[in-house]
Amino acid sequence: MTTLICNCNQTMSLDAKALGTALDEDLTTHTTLCRRDAAAFQRASRSGDELVVACTQESRLFTELSQQTEGAVPLDVRPIRFVNIRETGGWGREAKAATPKMAALLAAARLPDPEPVPTVTYRSEGRLLVIGPLDQAERLAERVADVLNVTVFAQGGRGQQARSWPVLGGRLGAIQGWLGAFDVEWSSANPIDLDLCTRCNACVAACPEGAIGLDYQIDLDQCRDHRACVKACEAVGAINFQREPATHRERFDLVLDLREAPAFSQHAHPQGYFHLPGGLTGDKGLATVIRLRDMVGEFEKPKFFTYNHKICAHGRNETVGCDACIEVCSALAIRSEVQRQQIVVNPNLCVGCGACTTVCPTGALGYAYPRASELGNKLRTVLSTYAKAGGQDAALLLHSQTAGSQLIEALGREAMLRPKAVKGVPARVIPLPLWHTASVGLDLWLSAFAYGASQVWVLMTDEEAPQYREALREQMAVAQAIVSGLGYAGTHFRLVEARDVATLDVQLASPPAQGVARRASYAVQREKRATMELALDHLLQDSATHPRTVEAVALPAASLFGAVNVNQDACTLCLSCVSACPANALLDNAERPQLRFVEKNCVQCGLCATTCPEDAITLQPRLLLTEQRRQPRVLNEAKPYACVRCGKPFGTLKGVELMLGKLAGHSMFQGEALERLKMCGDCRVVDIYTNPNETRITDH
Repeated sequence: MTTLICNCNQTMSLDAKALGTALDEDLTTHTTLCRRDAAAFQRASRSGDELVVACTQESRLFTELSQQTEGAVPLDVRPIRFVNIRETGGWGREAKAATPKMAALLAAARLPDPEPVPTVTYRSEGRLLVIGPLDQAERLAERVADVLNVTVFAQGGRGQQARSWPVLGGRLGAIQGWLGAFDVEWSSANPIDLDLCTRCNACVAACPEGAIGLDYQIDLDQCRDHRACVKACEAVGAINFQREPATHRERFDLVLDLREAPAFSQHAHPQGYFHLPGGLTGDKGLATVIRLRDMVGEFEKPKFFTYNHKICAHGRNETVGCDACIEVCSALAIRSEVQRQQIVVNPNLCVGCGACTTVCPTGALGYAYPRASELGNKLRTVLSTYAKAGGQDAALLLHSQTAGSQLIEALGREAMLRPKAVKGVPARVIPLPLWHTASVGLDLWLSAFAYGASQVWVLMTDEEAPQYREALREQMAVAQAIVSGLGYAGTHFRLVEARDVATLDVQLASPPAQGVARRASYAVQREKRATMELALDHLLQDSATHPRTVEAVALPAASLFGAVNVNQDACTLCLSCVSACPANALLDNAERPQLRFVEKNCVQCGLCATTCPEDAITLQPRLLLTEQRRQPRVLNEAKPYACVRCGKPFGTLKGVELMLGKLAGHSMFQGEALERLKMCGDCRVVDIYTNPNETRITDH
């Protein structure tokens, strides 16, 4: 491994010896690696070692220089890893104390890339539908018509005289789909047929009410049936008031919507759909045109999720339990199939936010790119390197690699330019980019704390869906309740909400919280619950010396841990809850009528409470701190009811007596029939065939 560091024209202080010790590598500090010291980069690019460059600003220049260097290893064989230690640590009031953080960031960059995952493929032939006022739509079409096959759906406006593109009109219906597969429905009930219309404007001039606009559609509310337009268009025949309304459906690869209200109500629009209510005005208009011009061909994205329906707590026996993933999804990519006891995720609509995996109580939905184990390895590497370099009270700042990274970099630049006004990123705060801030949840937050992080913060800007904020806030309340209940002082988990540099600067200047005395060394598992158990086991052992007066920690309602309470007076031990439990938290006993419970397994999905016919079950969110949480305990048991004929137990005394009481007045269960209900299944059959008083079908 070769790591190149540069103090960027002496604008930041670098301790090459301390960094090298933490990374087990001899490092040399360069002053202008991208200019005068470029030869050092070229030498490194020729070596076969993995190459890390501590600069992101000049990544393009370094990439081009590597390609132009004779003997350099091709980038597709050995890519260069770029890492930012300047804005994240080297520029700021605490820059001189940021060496441990820089070492941690460099160590993270040295880790291998995530393992490949299955991909989702989109195919676009460039069929674009532009929806909006005709003049705006046609102006925009001019910018992309050389590479895209454009169709315009007029929504008012004034059209050009030249018929450069097909123009549709009518009442727009549903738009469904994604890149390469948008199905658009509309109904055409207007008397003017846009395919026949020559835009001669004769009808517009002839209409006495001015009911015909230059979108060449008739406003039927203003029309007074003079039919002057019909006469004016007689030669062309484009106007017919007797035309029957028709419904149309067509498929497009791309949709550009210029209307104020988007066609999709969800926060995350499908791939290939662009909403541009301002038209071509502003930077967004230009950026959209550029993106549209590149949207022809075959495109791939990772399949961001994995799903194990066997442990899904969504439903049993067509009864819904947990639907947290459906509620939180901002792309409407998840739907219920409770009749199949599962959910279905549409990979074409999934945008990879990972919020569904964060709120999933069982881990049935898992984040795949990167996998939890790969991100867990990064967290452990970062925090162990930080500690090795002498860092204390580490605060992990998880942020998106788009808006989050931009805001953090802006903070670093402001701290360099205005050091008296802006503090910059504190030395103990370690920014770590994620594909999406909602993709990391309780298992990795608790693991980061167990690995030695004093605090775990998640930076939320203005790009996240509102439900993500609420979901993360609820999960963080659970995490905080756990560590506080274990005796760790301070605030360990929180959302850092900031949309500008000034707010972020203030938010990051927070005091540290109490961390673990002994850092964990376990590896994050593929299964979410397994990782949480490892984290809890470590924290229970580490906090054993903390003063605790309770055996259980009360948790918020959104908890993934808790107990099941059973009203023994109401429970008949029908055991329907046992068959409904997806996590094997509720158990029966083959030897005797018992309902048992293993608290460690409970995910608080509520299926047992929903299924119980007697409404005898309630949930209690909590974390039991004793060893009893791992052991089966009896929630209810009853005296068995013995068959009156053979004496074999076949039910509970309470259950059979309840059944006898309910059926005693029924005409079908009188006399011997009622007595037969007191028998086991075998004896009932025997009694029917041996009882001389029983009527048989063979009797004449």
